[in-house]
Amino acid sequence: MVTSKTLQLLVLALVFSNLMVGQAKHSDVTKPNIVIIYTDDQGYGDVGALNPEAKFKTPNMDKIANEGIIFTDGHSSDAVCTPSRYSLLTGRYSWRTSLKKNVLRADGPCLIEKDRMTIGSLLQAQGYQTAMVGKWHLQMEFEGERGKNRDWSKPFKEGPIEHGFDYFFGIPASMNYGILTYLENDRVLEPPTLWTKKKMDVTPRTYRMTPPYQDEKQKGFVEVAPSFNDELVLETITNKAVEYINTASKKEKPFFLYFPLTSPHLPHATHPDFQGKSNCGNYGDFMQETDYRVGQVLDALKANGVEENTLVIFSSDNGAESNYIYQRDTYNHYSNLIFKGGKRDIYEGGHRVPFLMRWPNIIKAGGVVKTPVSQTDYLATIADIVGASFPDSAGEDSFSLYNYMKNPTSKLDTDRPVIQHSFTGHFAIRQGQWKLNMLRGSGGSLEPVLIEPKAGEAIYELYDMVNDPGETKNLYFQHPEIVKTMTKTISEIINTGRSTKGKPQPFIKDNWEQVTWMSLK
Repeated sequence: MVTSKTLQLLVLALVFSNLMVGQAKHSDVTKPNIVIIYTDDQGYGDVGALNPEAKFKTPNMDKIANEGIIFTDGHSSDAVCTPSRYSLLTGRYSWRTSLKKNVLRADGPCLIEKDRMTIGSLLQAQGYQTAMVGKWHLQMEFEGERGKNRDWSKPFKEGPIEHGFDYFFGIPASMNYGILTYLENDRVLEPPTLWTKKKMDVTPRTYRMTPPYQDEKQKGFVEVAPSFNDELVLETITNKAVEYINTASKKEKPFFLYFPLTSPHLPHATHPDFQGKSNCGNYGDFMQETDYRVGQVLDALKANGVEENTLVIFSSDNGAESNYIYQRDTYNHYSNLIFKGGKRDIYEGGHRVPFLMRWPNIIKAGGVVKTPVSQTDYLATIADIVGASFPDSAGEDSFSLYNYMKNPTSKLDTDRPVIQHSFTGHFAIRQGQWKLNMLRGSGGSLEPVLIEPKAGEAIYELYDMVNDPGETKNLYFQHPEIVKTMTKTISEIINTGRSTKGKPQPFIKDNWEQVTWMSLK
């Protein structure tokens, strides 16, 4: 016979059990799957949801924007490839490393330091499965020298699996830098034993890396595997990403997938299925294929039943390549929208990029955040989401955006400084409505500089980004006090080795000719 006391104990046990199940469900929500989709040279205006006048369709990118949150003032940390990728993964500005300007190549020491925390290693420590599929471009070391003594049978070093990723499939760098073959984990899948070079395409200032390939090395040629086909790269890496999602979704652990695409970076190697499909020439076709590949990833999340509790972050490593001018003049398509300049520039077109997030369990559809933010913020944001912390020696320039994801109207950190950087190594600092460009020479821009430089002096341009987002009116002479304050702020950020709170951190000070306004401590 069941006594009243026994019945009470059974009821308490059932309540406790339900509480534990509820806590487990809550825990699942706080540790979502995470997918970062990172395009290459995509301008702010290359997403239909951000540019209704775009001359090609991006329904899948629009889906992320419309079902999630748009950061309208989101920036890559640099206006070119390698430094932005370093900053995204580490939460640290790349100019604190030895790379003061330009980009790296395919073969060489990795820019990410051996013991530096990345998003991958942070999540590995939190029990995540981690994978990278796509373009690395932070250098990795292959056995032998280019053109001689190569041993493609040996594992390469300093690739993704040494920097926080359990699995890697992709290519070493941009296709114009060579070693054109697929890599898996730390192995070369097909030896790049032949040679090729850029072959000019029909559109001005564009090229392809197509066969025929040659047996002998010549000046300007790069290493390529016999079966490599630039038109199939997007399809190949996307199929691998989908395959990973299908497998990882069946395991108990959450997963992190970093998916850096190779498009729309040159070569504009559009798959035959998408050629001639847009109203913007080959570039538009390539963008529509890119969007389709994004959709394949979103579809895989839905098909595996993990869509609701997966955070999808979508962005680009910098603004549109200089052929944005051709798209503008020929098709009336504005890749960089109203923003001045493009890839390589310190102006907004160089680094203001699509910056979107979708996470149905947490982010309400239709959110818009106007506060300036950076891709360096991804590390702290993800750490905040999964309840992790990191030491003073990690994420030195990373601020959490989690509060904005839950409440887009939040006023947290609205005046926090965001540093931007150009191909030639010049700086800008953004704080609130103001942006101060600190240039010598042209800053690598296609646009004219407003003040003629004097030998050895910095050029300053001050813009009110709320009222003049196109950077058309230099207010430097009207607001000397703002210039002075912002110059002091960027100097402190450089000299302390961090822009977040914490102990000062070391950084590399050598060969820094662009820093003309301050003394390095």
